[in-house]
Amino acid sequence: MPSTHPVTAADLFPQTFERFEFQGPRGRICGRRGGSGPALLLLHGYPQTHVMWHPLAGALAAHFSLILPDLPGYGDSDLPGEPVEAMSKRQLAMDICTLMDAFGHGRFAVCGHDRGGRVAYRLALDHPARVSRLAVLDILPTHDYWQRMDKAFALKVYHWAFLAQPEPLPERLIGGDPGFYLDHTMASWTARKNLSAFHPAALAAYRAAFAATGRVHAACQDYRAGATADFADDAADLATGRRISAPLLALWGGHGIAPGAGTPLDVWRNWASDVQGKAIDGGHFLVEENPTETLSALLPFLTA
Repeated sequence: MPSTHPVTAADLFPQTFERFEFQGPRGRICGRRGGSGPALLLLHGYPQTHVMWHPLAGALAAHFSLILPDLPGYGDSDLPGEPVEAMSKRQLAMDICTLMDAFGHGRFAVCGHDRGGRVAYRLALDHPARVSRLAVLDILPTHDYWQRMDKAFALKVYHWAFLAQPEPLPERLIGGDPGFYLDHTMASWTARKNLSAFHPAALAAYRAAFAATGRVHAACQDYRAGATADFADDAADLATGRRISAPLLALWGGHGIAPGAGTPLDVWRNWASDVQGKAIDGGHFLVEENPTETLSALLPFLTA
């Protein structure tokens, strides 16, 4: 008889993957890991969890030891503290380095989507000896986003200003119907403007995590940090000419949310010397909207 066991997020990953809970200095970091080979850190974005990587996990695990954490404040991981600076990408990058130390990975490749991409490039800037290769999915640096905030782009990424408003305005408004906000936000960032790209079990995991106590507040703190500490840290690096030394791959959705002046490669070349990349047919959620093309672009870069 067919199994009546409902499919869960855990079922989307290879059976060899294990769940972890790491007690760091600023709270627990939870996630999954599996595979074998050189270490590859995968960092998710807003408003998701590490589950977003499930379409690529099996294929990447054949080449790498994968570490897939929920970023602090997201999923099952703890919110690391109340000041806005606690969610700065500089602090989150240090948290992730501590996690990787615990797993015995002094040097590793890192791939980040959305907010995870911001942690990833900050990690590469602040800890260059740790990062062998860097891939960023559908983002530009935080400083560039704010500097390009004209009318058209502000309408497209209104959530940057909305979520960064002082507490408790966005928390209260989203808290009135968090499921609606999550579904509307995710659908609006896809090429098809619906939720068809997301596996039902993954979508259920995102909804449950987003509605959990403190998660909306943590995400708002993340965006408040983006408007303050992260912007200032990026500006300081630009002023001093500090650049990313690791080879960098930038992938973006052909129908994604990156601003349209030039290509993301033009921007990333201001931040790194060794830059390559391409557009992927899809919207913002490359891994779930077009896993085949995303994997085909990632794997040669990561295994080079």
